[in-house]
Amino acid sequence: MLNIFGFIGILLLLLHGGCAHTYTRDDFPNQFVFGSGTSAYQVEGAANEDGRKPSIWDTFAHGDGDIASDHYHKYKEDVQLMANIGLEAYRFSISWSRLIPDGKGPINPKGLQFYNNLINELIRHGIQPHVTLHHFDLPQTLEDEYGGWVSRRIVKDFTAYADVCFREFGDRVKHWTTINEPNILAWFGYDFGVLPPQRCSRSPIANCSRGNSTTEPYLATHHMLLAHASAARLYRKTYQNLQHGFIGFNLLTFGLVPKTNSSEDIRATRRVQDFLVGWFMDPFTFGDYPDIMKKNAGSRLPFFTKKESNMVKGSIDFLGINFYYTLYIKNSPSSLKMEERDYNADMAIEFERNDTPTHQIPITTWRLQRILDSLKNNYGNIPIYIHENGQKTSCNSSLDDWSRVKYLHAYIGSMHDALRKGSNVRGYFVWSFLDGLELVGNGYEECFGLYYIDFQDPSLRRKPKLSAEWYSSFLNKRTMNPKFHMEIEKNTHALSHSLLQYNAMEGSFES
Repeated sequence: MLNIFGFIGILLLLLHGGCAHTYTRDDFPNQFVFGSGTSAYQVEGAANEDGRKPSIWDTFAHGDGDIASDHYHKYKEDVQLMANIGLEAYRFSISWSRLIPDGKGPINPKGLQFYNNLINELIRHGIQPHVTLHHFDLPQTLEDEYGGWVSRRIVKDFTAYADVCFREFGDRVKHWTTINEPNILAWFGYDFGVLPPQRCSRSPIANCSRGNSTTEPYLATHHMLLAHASAARLYRKTYQNLQHGFIGFNLLTFGLVPKTNSSEDIRATRRVQDFLVGWFMDPFTFGDYPDIMKKNAGSRLPFFTKKESNMVKGSIDFLGINFYYTLYIKNSPSSLKMEERDYNADMAIEFERNDTPTHQIPITTWRLQRILDSLKNNYGNIPIYIHENGQKTSCNSSLDDWSRVKYLHAYIGSMHDALRKGSNVRGYFVWSFLDGLELVGNGYEECFGLYYIDFQDPSLRRKPKLSAEWYSSFLNKRTMNPKFHMEIEKNTHALSHSLLQYNAMEGSFES
């Protein structure tokens, strides 16, 4: 039986010819920001130039990012391309080991100059800089010295690094995100060990030389929360009144769907939500970890002192969320019988992802809407930015990336729907602006960029894809090429059909 929200959604689709294909930039508030993003290691290159020292990603990737998209040398060209498209904002990360090569101590003047130049170039073209301080690329020096995020010493060093960024760039940067996807960093970097720093002890898919899967995911997360809260306290005390900016945090979110309509799978799905999102949002909102995590992890889960709880609680001005995939959740209580459980076993589930045979990411806008509703219902109507959302294609595929055009059209339309429903979503950033090295994926085999780069071409010339043309038409309020309407119209009928199927199968799972 269809739930009421599913019925309303289908009705809206039908009234709008399958999807709200008539929306324009003018249908969104002026203060709603549209942009695109990248991260330092994925696009900058110049890994061994101008005083930069290695991060844990350099060590892990064995030089794959040494050149990347060469954004370090081509930033002026890239910002001009952003302006040509009509980007209103650009989300990028600062390479900690480029700005402060040893993670602490002296500032690298060449690194400081680069980020000042980039920010100034953005401002000159009327593009808002949205800055992430840590995007998986901890300085290798800190990892070698004391284990990075598993040591409490990281809190002091991260706060000092943030202080440099606030002081040097905060007069122009108004949106700061401290850490990108810490839930994935903790899970895949310290439990499974398939991402840097490759620490694990019981991973079925990695062979780590150090680490403890039973404790370190929780320990690293605890220190990331404390580091964020310490940096936020510093920003609010010293800089916010003068610079009038905002400080936030980022999480990777998934559409979470029970494998069956059994009560066990439904409860398991809610449990996964607590483990992946509540792990961070409960401390930010209530000052403590979810009860189910305390129960399943026991003494392996660190605890907040009263002072720490008060510091973490309320320490975000906004939440950035990244969304791509859906996970189908099946209850698996047998893992709770293990004597030495890791974080993954504590969730007591089995899951599978919704990739298609062609590896394209399915369009599931209703699941992103459900995430927004869940965050609003559970944690208040905090401002939210969609920091990452995009479609992957083969890096060597045609510039006519219709799948990406259809994907972006659908998700930007869903932002319009979310605003009408009262969501406090403030912006949408396409992942990604340039083809680059995909960190959680297949390197240079699958690309997300609006601009194509042939990585075999020494000049690394940028070529706009069809999706860049579509996004530019939308942002600049131009009448769209008729070919967009015809192709998107085909896709919207498929979306209507898939939404009918989705609600028929999953309507009973609604809480």
